[in-house]
Amino acid sequence: MGAAPVALTLPRFGRRTRQTEQLVLAWDGQTLAYVQAREEKADLFRVQRFGVLRASGDSPADLARQLAALGLRGKAVRAMLRPAQYQMLQIDAPAVPPEELRTAARWQIRELVNQHVDDLTLDVLKVGDERVRATGSIFVVAAANAVIRELMQTAQAARCSVDVIDIQDLAQRNLQSALARRLGTSERAHAAIVMIDDSQALLTICAHDELFYTRRIDLGPGFLQAPWGAAARSDATGAADLTLAPAGQESDRAQRLVVEIQRSLDLWDRTWPMLVLDRISVQAGARTAELAGLLAQELGQVVVPLDVSGLFPGFEGGNEADRQLCWPLLGVLLRHEVRKL
Repeated sequence: MGAAPVALTLPRFGRRTRQTEQLVLAWDGQTLAYVQAREEKADLFRVQRFGVLRASGDSPADLARQLAALGLRGKAVRAMLRPAQYQMLQIDAPAVPPEELRTAARWQIRELVNQHVDDLTLDVLKVGDERVRATGSIFVVAAANAVIRELMQTAQAARCSVDVIDIQDLAQRNLQSALARRLGTSERAHAAIVMIDDSQALLTICAHDELFYTRRIDLGPGFLQAPWGAAARSDATGAADLTLAPAGQESDRAQRLVVEIQRSLDLWDRTWPMLVLDRISVQAGARTAELAGLLAQELGQVVVPLDVSGLFPGFEGGNEADRQLCWPLLGVLLRHEVRKL
């Protein structure tokens, strides 16, 4: 591509900027979601404002006016890429010095990416935590240069600068790890299942504040509106019974989600037998409790809502759709500096 690639800096490599007030945004070409918050103490941020701007038609000027009205001029921001904007690959770590990993990984993934490697910005991070067991594997994040460039241009239109770019897999890791720290269970494995949008779920498994496993599960358009659900009703003792929807296409899609999660859990048990899964957390907007109940029944595991409200007072109000778009950005606020490869 004509322009030089923009460096993609991920939390493992980027310098931590100690600012009590932080602004995070995500731009997918159609909508810009943002969260502004002030750090009150470790793992506690008071959200000052959040929202979503939607581009009307093909008018960049209209979006620029909306951005200007936000009053972001001069602010340093952290940006987050959504899963559709990058590929997350796991490969055997090349036998090269750490400073040569990106170059070696670029060559190694050339047949795995969906466009020419010269048109991609890459970064790498280790799989898991060597205190548990060395894996010899790395994650490779590959984002199109065009996506990075458009993100930078959008920030420039708001008269602010992007100082670090994060990805949703790691933002999700940060959220579930913060909850584990609060519960005193950081050394145990914990899974999170988050609906990225109406058709795809993101499954991550973490321990020791690190990402060990990640995958995306495609469920087809309209999954969150479909009657796959299970209706909870209380019996005389107050216990919740789960009544599954009638068999059919929508029920089949719910079962596909269950099957794919179970396959991942089976793989986890074989790969990391020393890290027994402590719990599974779920985030699916208004249907979070419903999905948690369904998965608990079908998987035979402890499944609870991924409730981060105690970490982010002020993240309330607005409409459900906007909160769902902004929710992953909360994890970027929790970014910590960690060791390099």
